[in-house]
Amino acid sequence: MEMTLKEKVEQALVEVKQFLRGDGGDCEVVSAENGQVKVRLKGACQGCPFAAITMKMRVEKIIKDRVPEVKEVVSVEEPEAGPDQEK
Repeated sequence: MEMTLKEKVEQALVEVKQFLRGDGGDCEVVSAENGQVKVRLKGACQGCPFAAITMKMRVEKIIKDRVPEVKEVVSVEEPEAGPDQEK
């Protein structure tokens, strides 16, 4: 059975996740479809002044290098807490 685009991206990010976790951060693939991948930085990566650089130079580069069908990587922010959610 062939892997989905999201599965391919998650597999490509294994090493990146280890790197981010070493600094107290992490990342999550929110969605992957039609050549576009949405990724959320988590933990210590949120609000870090280097988050944009990490996303562009490490996360996006590795995804595009290892999963050639990905044409765009978009960073998404943590969703706002709604009335039924705690921050």
